[in-house]
Amino acid sequence: MTIMTLIKNGVVIDTEPEPVVLGRVDVRIEGDTIAEVGPDLPAGPGAEVIDATGRIVLPGFVDTHRHTWQAGIRAVAPDITFGEYLRRVLGELAPRHRPRDVHAGNLAGALECLDSGITTLLDWSHIQNSPAHTDAAVRALHESGIRAVFGYCYPGPVEELAVATKGVREQLFDTSDGLVTMVIAALGPEIAGEERALAEWRLAADLGLPVTAHLGGHGRESAQRGLAFLEENGLLATPTTFVHALHYTDEEFKRIAAAGGSVSVSPVDEMNLGLGYPTTGRARAAGIPTGLSADTVVCSSGDMFSQMRTAHLLERGRPEGAGLGFTTRDVLRMATIEGAQVVGLADVVGSLRPGKQADLVLLRTDTLGMAAAHDPIGAVVLNADPSSVETVLVAGRPVKRGGRLLRHDLPAVLADLAETAGAVVKA
Repeated sequence: MTIMTLIKNGVVIDTEPEPVVLGRVDVRIEGDTIAEVGPDLPAGPGAEVIDATGRIVLPGFVDTHRHTWQAGIRAVAPDITFGEYLRRVLGELAPRHRPRDVHAGNLAGALECLDSGITTLLDWSHIQNSPAHTDAAVRALHESGIRAVFGYCYPGPVEELAVATKGVREQLFDTSDGLVTMVIAALGPEIAGEERALAEWRLAADLGLPVTAHLGGHGRESAQRGLAFLEENGLLATPTTFVHALHYTDEEFKRIAAAGGSVSVSPVDEMNLGLGYPTTGRARAAGIPTGLSADTVVCSSGDMFSQMRTAHLLERGRPEGAGLGFTTRDVLRMATIEGAQVVGLADVVGSLRPGKQADLVLLRTDTLGMAAAHDPIGAVVLNADPSSVETVLVAGRPVKRGGRLLRHDLPAVLADLAETAGAVVKA
């Protein structure tokens, strides 16, 4: 039997094609799908009614790139450089993670996302220490209830890449709920070389999967050479997300746009790690779908409000007023429908268009930090924080209500995470 839900009396924000305040209208949900948005909608027999009086209703946020397993090492290195991150986090701490630690981190990290209104997550997972680690990561995503795109990054020999990746797809992604899907998280060409890139992108094309890769964040020469290699070998025919696209020229951004590429910006980490000044406005000006990401909580906040505010501040603060045309509406679009484009789910989530999945967030406005806000979109971007998130729905199912996460024994989740934190860092 299809469950009917009606969200009434909220101030509704939609984001497609551009963010707009619809005013006090209702959202009707049939099962897992948005059925209708409009004034004074009838509840219908047996419908559950959610009274959103004093609430802002909007699509759930989309995080386009997060190393979710790192929830157990939060703030372990808050002031490091990128080189120190590679040495400390990936060189020392990652190998110490047991499968149970990956499960604990991924589950807690995904729940952290839901708690703060992120309903869709691209989990850029470079913790495949063994098949058991991969199984633990994917299982945790399923258990959390989040909508996730699992970015499978295989670290082993390139000769084993295809067999390992195909095995993971066949064994872990034959699922009926449709909430967890898969992409290739590639290490080439800038990190692991061009031979590996050829294998990764060709495998992605063979499997019909997109690619997400750290591209353009390792200096000007590396960015130029890597992009040229991808173009010369026809690899950008496969949808590709450029993570940390910091060192491209405007002309190169136009080429990425023409190839159908997308960009993931991590505004807090890109500044904190010394990678470079986020290219938010330049990428979007070239016509590239550009989303936001938390990247890693070892040296960044994990909520989308912090990322939106940082992106807004840094873009508007560009020299000589170059970014003053960037608005709170632009950054909210990046956190919702544009982020959905980046992770390949724009027809599924990211806006309130009828027929899309009912991934929604209700924000409180009856707090001192949110009261009397004249522009609801400005309030979401500049004033709200995770404590504002009262209700979260994924595929029409409440995962948070009344400010509390549902379906999980949170003390047990936190206890597992604490055990992981102690075991990994003190090892």
